[in-house]
Amino acid sequence: MIFRPSHFTFFERETCKPMLIEKFITYTAKKKNATYLQFFTPETPVVPERQTDLPMLLYVHVPFCEELCPYCSFNRVVFREDLARIYFDALRKEIIMYRDLGYAFNGLYVGGGTPTVLIDELAETIDLIRQIYPIQEISVETNPNHLTESNFQILKESGVNRLSVGVQTFNNDLLKAIERYHKYGSGEEIVDRIRAAQGIFQTLNIDMIFNFPTQTIPILERDLSTLIDLEVDQITYYPLMVSTSTQAVMKRKLGIVNYDRGRSYYNKIVSMLLPRYHHSTAWCFSRAQASIDEYVVNYEEYAGLGSGSIGYLAGSAYANTFDIQEYVAKINLGIMPIAGKKEFSIKERLRYDFLMKLFGMKLDLDHLNTRYRIKIYKHLWPEITFFRLVGGLKKLGNVLVLTERGQYYWVLMMREFFIGVNNFRDFCRAELLGKN
Repeated sequence: MIFRPSHFTFFERETCKPMLIEKFITYTAKKKNATYLQFFTPETPVVPERQTDLPMLLYVHVPFCEELCPYCSFNRVVFREDLARIYFDALRKEIIMYRDLGYAFNGLYVGGGTPTVLIDELAETIDLIRQIYPIQEISVETNPNHLTESNFQILKESGVNRLSVGVQTFNNDLLKAIERYHKYGSGEEIVDRIRAAQGIFQTLNIDMIFNFPTQTIPILERDLSTLIDLEVDQITYYPLMVSTSTQAVMKRKLGIVNYDRGRSYYNKIVSMLLPRYHHSTAWCFSRAQASIDEYVVNYEEYAGLGSGSIGYLAGSAYANTFDIQEYVAKINLGIMPIAGKKEFSIKERLRYDFLMKLFGMKLDLDHLNTRYRIKIYKHLWPEITFFRLVGGLKKLGNVLVLTERGQYYWVLMMREFFIGVNNFRDFCRAELLGKN
């Protein structure tokens, strides 16, 4: 994202209107993301051999759900056991392909979809990964209906130390509106399931969402009070991120999303959680040091495996095919299932790091100077200067740190980043429908 401070010489920190700054940040982030997320079909669908000794993460995507939520834009399909078992078999073959390229991953994140939809296949896949890679931390996503004693035991035996549960809200009316009540039960039932999972894993994370159209501040306050009473290890409170293709569905089912009220919701979340939690990212709150859903913050490079996954290696972003049958067929032929790729310039890589690292609250300029062997200010001075002028950043030595005001600026930018990714996923799905 390019921010030119010369465009804002009329701003004075004491008098500029926060809403105007937020709208400009949102507009600029949206515009730049549309450029960055233009993937192209590579002539040869290959992943480069490992080029760094930095810690790397392995992201594994499981695209199956029992039912599909209307607001979700991740690559997911309705669960079919026969297809899922074939898929997991191909997934394990792709995992071995990365080992043959010399990769050695330190962390594992399994997302979806619902990764626990076939717990035996998931366990076999994780066990393989632990056998061939030096994995030190394992995060797995799940839904409330999969919080069972048998699943807990299997996941623990597989070495999972962080379980991330998609809850979104405990309000029954809102659960019904977003079509989760009949799938996962009432808010009261979900609370009981979360309580049963407490203390089993090193970190139990609860995913929540703020700024649903029918959500009110009192509803948000009650959700926050419930989380505080549960004393969960970690809370990730996402802003609602609606892709272009899901806007019509959201409007019909819930109403129009009003992004202007997002700050008041975010301020309420921060004010209620910070006395008991600390920021792991601008929207993740932890009691202790722990891994997070946004692994892009802690890992500078990551491989994306599975249909519809996205990876970032050696300055290139790439996406696997969204066609599950095509994914399986290519893997069985020993072909990397890459459908799109984008090579980032040095300036684009620096802006990516600027966004991701500061989302994790701070950016060490010396680290970037050493990694890229260039002077960072030469490329990032417009962004750094702009955010310092509007009170979003402060400089402590050679480390940039988000201010309280800057935390919400980064929520806005990451929201637009993930909406951009969701729009890219929608484009891939549209291509797939056209092909079929």
